[in-house]
Amino acid sequence: MPETPPKAVFEHQPGDLEASLNFLKRTHAELRTLRRVRLWQNRLQVFDVNGDYFELRGVGYPDAEIVPLLRMVYAAFDPQTIHEPTSDPYKELLTGRRHPWAEDRVM
Repeated sequence: MPETPPKAVFEHQPGDLEASLNFLKRTHAELRTLRRVRLWQNRLQVFDVNGDYFELRGVGYPDAEIVPLLRMVYAAFDPQTIHEPTSDPYKELLTGRRHPWAEDRVM
């Protein structure tokens, strides 16, 4: 079965993280509930429950700018190990991560 084309594509420019974050913010509303993320060496794909997705090209798991992008789509990942290489073609992460209430408070 051939892969369907993405609903939207954006070319990430290194150093222009704000534009990529705005793209994710805008396109997030076009999809249903986010389900998973595929993270390649040079692109990020965000899928919803229906299998529709959008793609951010020019940034991947080796890049430092990937951490805020993954946080924008609520991906569950370890920021310390996300940059490590893998023998697989991509890393697949689930979305839906939430922070507990008062996480930032000192008890």
